[in-house]
Amino acid sequence: MYAVISQNKIQLPPGTVVRMPGTWQDYCVLRDSRGDKSIPRIKFRDGEILLMSPMPRHGREAHLLARVVEALLDSEDRNYEAFTPITMDIPESSGIEPDYCFYIDNWQAAVGKNRIDWQSEPPPDLVIEIDVTTYSAAEDYLPYRVPEVWLFKKGRFSIHQLKNDEYVLKAKSRFFPNIDVKMLAFQCLEDAAERGSGVAIRELRSRL
Repeated sequence: MYAVISQNKIQLPPGTVVRMPGTWQDYCVLRDSRGDKSIPRIKFRDGEILLMSPMPRHGREAHLLARVVEALLDSEDRNYEAFTPITMDIPESSGIEPDYCFYIDNWQAAVGKNRIDWQSEPPPDLVIEIDVTTYSAAEDYLPYRVPEVWLFKKGRFSIHQLKNDEYVLKAKSRFFPNIDVKMLAFQCLEDAAERGSGVAIRELRSRL
């Protein structure tokens, strides 16, 4: 595995993670050099820039978990707004690109928006992160005060909820308190691995 960074252009083989010291200005240059592309994903925190090129597994699992959220919300006739890809940033402090984010309680704050001011407007209610390369942590979303983060990492599904100034592990989602979303997610992932994503999502919807 290797990375090529030349003339502000980035080339990374799938599955590669690169960590390097950098300023906010360095981060902005690299982020903008992608143009309309969303790969590689770029993160900035604590004077460090992280670059990651996702593997197909990454996108497949993110897609499935997002479809689980949509199926649950649709089954309850709840409105929402969802975004992917999206860049969240606070100048000089943090830059991150979640796999998926959902506005659920605050869906009206995101309707029709082309840009969001992360310092003054409501954050997403729910963020989904897939991590197959130890690239992500729930704490990355502390600057934005995202209420809930779902992290699928090393085959483990965890729900992190914001309490005061830290994330705490929870067994249930605040948005689906009467549903075992972990069980549903694993069942959907297993069904998709055996019979395909379309079948997995259709069967999930039929059970709700």
